[in-house]
Amino acid sequence: MDFNYDPVLQSWRFLLDGLQVTLLLSGGVAACSLILGTLVGLARRYGPQWLRVVLVFYIDSMRAIPVLVVLVWIYFALPAITGWNLPPFWSALFALSFHLAAYVAEVIRAGIESVRPGQVRAGLALGMSGPQIVRKIVLPQAIVRMMPAFGSLLSLAIKDTAIAAVIAVPELMRRADAVAGQSYAPVEVFSTVMIIYFLIIFPVTRAVDMVYKRIAFLGRS
Repeated sequence: MDFNYDPVLQSWRFLLDGLQVTLLLSGGVAACSLILGTLVGLARRYGPQWLRVVLVFYIDSMRAIPVLVVLVWIYFALPAITGWNLPPFWSALFALSFHLAAYVAEVIRAGIESVRPGQVRAGLALGMSGPQIVRKIVLPQAIVRMMPAFGSLLSLAIKDTAIAAVIAVPELMRRADAVAGQSYAPVEVFSTVMIIYFLIIFPVTRAVDMVYKRIAFLGRS
């Protein structure tokens, strides 16, 4: 089988623009899901009982519904219900962030609960308040322990942006599909896209692992 990468070379600017959208969307999803997930995780752990029930329902719902369904619902169904028409990019940003935040919240909760209760009691014995114990004792250790999981979620945030192609977000996968359809070279185009995703995600996950190995001792107790 002969491979012809001319369509990829001829469309490199078109694909590069799609890669920029992918990186922008990935960064937005990672930041928004981290902020929302952290708030949800802390509220589930330390909030009132009625709020915990609501948040558990949200987390379990997002973990039970495929991200593609959430994306399509926000883009097509939400405007019909509320009258708010969101552009494809913003629909993808909200949907992916809302979905991934549920997983971030579970990582936050698990990290906090991994800190031994004895350290909390020691903080109380020293006269520290609840917020001080969380800020100075619990979170510094929990954040270190959560880093490997956060590395996986970060790679997931980048990979999930490819799903945005179904609602016409002009990211890398969407543009690659257009090039492949016009050039009849799907093997070459999608192989190139696969390599690009690998070159983005692999260094990110390796970097997180390297940082974790250097500071892992800070999370031991």
